[in-house]
Amino acid sequence: MVKPHEYLTYKGRAGQWAWLLHRVTGVGVLLFLLVHIVDTAFIGWGPALYNKAMAVYRMPIFRVGEVLLAGCVLFHALNGVRIILIDFWPETTAAHRKWVYAVGVLFAVIFIPTAIVMLEWVAR
Repeated sequence: MVKPHEYLTYKGRAGQWAWLLHRVTGVGVLLFLLVHIVDTAFIGWGPALYNKAMAVYRMPIFRVGEVLLAGCVLFHALNGVRIILIDFWPETTAAHRKWVYAVGVLFAVIFIPTAIVMLEWVAR
């Protein structure tokens, strides 16, 4: 019999973390898309409301959110490619942990410079 503690304990292996991050980043992208649909719909109520909504996105918290959104999209895309490779070529499953680490390294190599450029306004 499985004890509740064993069932609820997250083991934290590479594949599990990739699975969790893939879901979290997917939800983040979905939430952005929903908000984007709503703010774009504001144009139907006139340019004044739409311009006010766009002005909100110039606030610092939203500019940091853009960086997080870029990270979500990038990780979700890279991990999605890893999943596709494993699905179409099952023999790659043997090295799936290496693929997870490769996604992490590639993510860092692309995201860190991008985040620096996107956040350069903070240093000014």
